[in-house]
Amino acid sequence: MYQLHYFPANANAAPHMVLEEIGANYEIVIVDRAKNAQKSSEYMKINPNGRIPTLVDGNLVLFEAAAIVLYLVDKHPQAGLAPAVGTAERAKFYQWLTFLTNSLQEELMIWQYPDRLAGDDKAAVEVVKRGAEARASNYLDVIEQHLKTNGPLFLGDKLSAADFYLVMLSRWARPMTKPPRSRPAIAKLLDKVTALPSVRRAYEGEGITDGIC
Repeated sequence: MYQLHYFPANANAAPHMVLEEIGANYEIVIVDRAKNAQKSSEYMKINPNGRIPTLVDGNLVLFEAAAIVLYLVDKHPQAGLAPAVGTAERAKFYQWLTFLTNSLQEELMIWQYPDRLAGDDKAAVEVVKRGAEARASNYLDVIEQHLKTNGPLFLGDKLSAADFYLVMLSRWARPMTKPPRSRPAIAKLLDKVTALPSVRRAYEGEGITDGIC
């Protein structure tokens, strides 16, 4: 049985959706960020970064959401959430998943937590936040253009784990001046993916009741 350590609507959401979609046997274990439990000595034994999520599969302990997603899609190829290894389609899957985690997610994290870079300087915090939001918006525009031409999903008509990852990040980005849903092609993807029972079960399992994204 898999064990996913989570906190509601954190980076565990994408792995959680994947676990539901592949029909895996798993349990979720809350790491209470409200009590700073991700920095506890007990949790840092399995994730020395003190970040969420962590996946435990027997003797394997794995952190980083994208790595967990890749592990799950590789271990459950019958679910079809990634193209076959060695194909051009698989390369594109890698490209978009990496873009989501290394580019869009990174800027959203800076936008949400600008003080981590700017410290206590309020003016600097605003500069950092505005810059991160502008870069994140540009990345969303890149995704929008891709989906307009190649959609409705990242890999055309084929559902992949990259689509789940965008759902997760789009929830984080809802307070942006120009949120993801303001872009028609992204909104179409979000409507399609959030209608899946697996996605609804994952968020309901985390106690999310105010809409997914």
